[in-house]
Amino acid sequence: MKKVLVVPAVEAGRGGGHLVRSMNLVRAFRAKGRDAFLLLPEKQVSALPEPGNVNGIIGINGSFDRAWIKAGEVPTGGDEWEAVILDSFRTSRENFSRWAYFCGGLEQKNGERIPLIGIDEGGPCRDSFDFLIDLLPGPREFSLPNIAACTFLPLPRKRRDSFPSFLPAAGQGGTRPEKPVNILAGFGAEDAAGLAAAVLEAFLAVGAVSAVSSTILTIILSKRNNDAASGQKNLRIVPSIPLLREELAGYDLFITHYGLGAFEALHAGVPVLLLNPGVYHEKVSRRAGFVSAGIGTGASSRLTRLLFEKKRGESPRLNRGFLQKLSGICRGLADRYGLDKVPQGNLADFLEGEVPRLPAVCPFCKRDSSCIAAGRPVIARFPHRTYRLCKNCGMIFMSRLCPPPFEYARDYFFDLYKKQYGKTYLEDFPNLIRTAKKRLACIASLLNHTRTAVPLGLKDTEKNEKNTEGSTRMLDIGCAYGPFLTAAREAGIEALGLDPAADAVHYVRDELRIPAFQGLFPDEVPPELCASGGFDAVTLWYVMEHFENPASVLEKIHTLLKPGGVLAFSTPSFRGISGRKSLKQFLSNSPSDHYTIWNPARSGALLKKYGFLLKKITISGCHPERFPLFGTYLFDKKGMVYTCLLWISRIFGLGDTFEVYAVKK
Repeated sequence: MKKVLVVPAVEAGRGGGHLVRSMNLVRAFRAKGRDAFLLLPEKQVSALPEPGNVNGIIGINGSFDRAWIKAGEVPTGGDEWEAVILDSFRTSRENFSRWAYFCGGLEQKNGERIPLIGIDEGGPCRDSFDFLIDLLPGPREFSLPNIAACTFLPLPRKRRDSFPSFLPAAGQGGTRPEKPVNILAGFGAEDAAGLAAAVLEAFLAVGAVSAVSSTILTIILSKRNNDAASGQKNLRIVPSIPLLREELAGYDLFITHYGLGAFEALHAGVPVLLLNPGVYHEKVSRRAGFVSAGIGTGASSRLTRLLFEKKRGESPRLNRGFLQKLSGICRGLADRYGLDKVPQGNLADFLEGEVPRLPAVCPFCKRDSSCIAAGRPVIARFPHRTYRLCKNCGMIFMSRLCPPPFEYARDYFFDLYKKQYGKTYLEDFPNLIRTAKKRLACIASLLNHTRTAVPLGLKDTEKNEKNTEGSTRMLDIGCAYGPFLTAAREAGIEALGLDPAADAVHYVRDELRIPAFQGLFPDEVPPELCASGGFDAVTLWYVMEHFENPASVLEKIHTLLKPGGVLAFSTPSFRGISGRKSLKQFLSNSPSDHYTIWNPARSGALLKKYGFLLKKITISGCHPERFPLFGTYLFDKKGMVYTCLLWISRIFGLGDTFEVYAVKK
């Protein structure tokens, strides 16, 4: 079993949240039977007590075996790892390059690399990670991640029934006495900015924890100040609270900085008031919707002004109106981020499936210009999908976190097809055959020119069936229910089909009486196809984009074709009107199993690399209604505007799909 490596931020000033979260992730992987490890610098590993009880250092409960820790900066033996997960806050370019080299595979011999996954990454290389998972909302200027879900956080099991109300409840004889408000203040394991001490001083300065106050303050302060605590009956100073998230529900208010604890409190049903250590935390907290008192120790006095009302000569009173409003805001935040519900799983659950290895180079041209080691940013991210543009060959290729579901069952050709085109695949058969005849005419002109077979266009099918020696032989990969095979047979061609869908293959065999085989090309090619003396033509209509490794597909087709044989296929184009108008929207709408997207202008050079000479490109899929501005008003497909845009689309090659016709050199 391949291993998962988790790398937390442990530098001074980063706090303990990244380390705690990473250890919880490793523990969760281990609980599921996965072989996961935590990477720590050797100095920190050597400082850990024996035999691996690290609870006192990182402030968490639960066992963590010392054997789960790997020492060193970048381990060796990349082939043994399945994925590397960086929870590094802001990964530097230098550090990213080292990890990219480790994952990217200059030492990998199989042309693949290990996925490099970033969690809450805020560094300059954010856009170069294979996959991004934001557990906490980031700044507005951050690019969107693949996954954004606060519910993947290690959330507390103990929760309040609802967010507290701070207004006095009505009783039989008037209003009931006000309950003391139990406040917890804590700023992480490190608290490098000294915010806890500043909050303590601010509470003491206004007399908020005196014996007569309605406030009970518990503050997490590693350096206990006994003098400050003396005589303050409503004050408790503790160096740490083990497994803090499970204790949050016992409090009415949590004062902290933006981070994991704030979201844990929302899930526990506890209002949160922030005091942030720096500009970055303040910016992201405001965007996330939290109420903040400000930045640094100087803002602690503003925090107490928000919480307390004090008249001269009187003890401070809680500003219950503010607290009631804060409670409502936090209730809305819990609903906004899905934290008001019991989470269905954690990050380890999400990543538990087999993580496929990714191409170390462009899967088509096999050049490493798009490798993450070169710092090439991705061009779009969606759940489970990341897209890159190869600078060498111009191909857009996709990496997936998990394999897509296999969709080519009966429903794909009926319900899903009808939803997109208004009719089922079989209902659309006449139109598909008309399109097939146009494609066959292009193939016929090339074959007749190269003279690899008898001339096409025979109409006497019975005569052709009796004398098949020397006839044109054609293989249609991804034949579906056989419209192209039907048109080929009508043209006197000895046509065979290959498709992964069993129902489609049975239909072609039993209903159309055309030879067809079930299998996934190029790995599952039946021996009957390989030992047949070669084909005059191989076709793939909207199939090429489904292959993870198109290079191996072209190599296999090259072996199946006779010299001068024709390769013909159709595929989507990102240089059409949809891709030009919004490439990100185009990729968003792209099916989840389209691994490559072609550029018609670069197709000739790509095919030449694999032994094919491009003869013709036909732009298809012209949709005037998709033009910006004008397309919105195109209701009449026979109108002048529609016709003009249709011609413009054809003249300038703005169709969203295209057809390729090439011959084997």
